Amino acid sequence: QVQLVESGGGLVQAGSSLRLSCVASGRTFSSYNMGWFRQAPGKEREFVGGISWNGRDTYYKDSMKGRFTISRENAQKTVFLQIDSLKPEDTAVYYCAGRIAYSGRYYSSSDYGSWGQGTQVTVSS
Repeated sequence: QVQLVESGGGLVQAGSSLRLSCVASGRTFSSYNMGWFRQAPGKEREFVGGISWNGRDTYYKDSMKGRFTISRENAQKTVFLQIDSLKPEDTAVYYCAGRIAYSGRYYSSSDYGSWGQGTQVTVSS
């Protein structure tokens, strides 16, 4: 299993942007399809988006399209989540997750075997 560590969260004002990072160590990162999830207080964890092992395919939950952008740098063993025009309802703990895969799209948390500890994003109005 790859080990994952997220960073980049914080307290920000509505309308601003954040870029979250997730750094991997251990197994070969370039073999992993990566996903981002978030969990708001009192709510279930929800899928934000995912990216294929080579970065050529990105996919998002429909409600996340437009303000969320996922990218990766395999040489740095890092996946990023750019969030623009932040809203108070984006307040949540954001998690990255990974699974070994060279094809397919994975939308469920049960699809992923490796998880980071999460990074808190709080958006003030």
